[in-house]
Amino acid sequence: MNVIVVKNDVEGGKKAADMIREGVKNGAKVLGLATGSTPVEMYKNLIASDVDFTKMTSVNLDEYVGLAPDNDQSYHYFMQDNLFNKKPFAKSYVPNGLAEDSDAEAARYNKVIADNPIDIQVLGLGRNGHIGFNEPGSPVDAQTRKVALTESTIEANSRNFEHEEDVPKYAYSMGIGSIMKSQNIILMAWGAEKADAVKGMIEGPVTPDLPASILQKKDNVTVIIDEAAASKLSNK
Repeated sequence: MNVIVVKNDVEGGKKAADMIREGVKNGAKVLGLATGSTPVEMYKNLIASDVDFTKMTSVNLDEYVGLAPDNDQSYHYFMQDNLFNKKPFAKSYVPNGLAEDSDAEAARYNKVIADNPIDIQVLGLGRNGHIGFNEPGSPVDAQTRKVALTESTIEANSRNFEHEEDVPKYAYSMGIGSIMKSQNIILMAWGAEKADAVKGMIEGPVTPDLPASILQKKDNVTVIIDEAAASKLSNK
């Protein structure tokens, strides 16, 4: 695990974007993408760059259950707004939050991942150590599935919704097993509220109680964190 400490998310986003551009230059064909506030600076840098995704494929980590693609809180919408409208891919995959059959949707998405092996997977980090929406206790060999979100995740997401009752309680998420098959992983985390999760991920035991700790077992993982997120590490 390669750990890079930067001053802030602006510097970190630029670093991550540079790594993606280098990966594309070296032949990456499939990017695994993430949503939320963490990768926004990375996407800004990619949009401003000369990188060309028009012959590439993107596969997103997750999507809320129950939200239509044109809902401004859906991850379909987020990706269009923050990247795809300016830097389109040949093919872009996001789980279907309106799928009537959750098992069938999970199977469909698992086939998407199998047919498009991910060269570079981008991850954020939840305060409870989740990656994607793989909450504490998630099986390490899990594939895409419908998951119930924890109260802490629902609370963290509630800032984006006008009413508490509108916050989704379920999501489709790529599983830990699928994430670990990615050839390379870039994880970003910003802010003091992530410091405990960062410390556990890097220095703690590998445990289902902190899903991101499984990344200790994988080669080719780069962790980019700001000074606040790194504040509890023993060896800075």
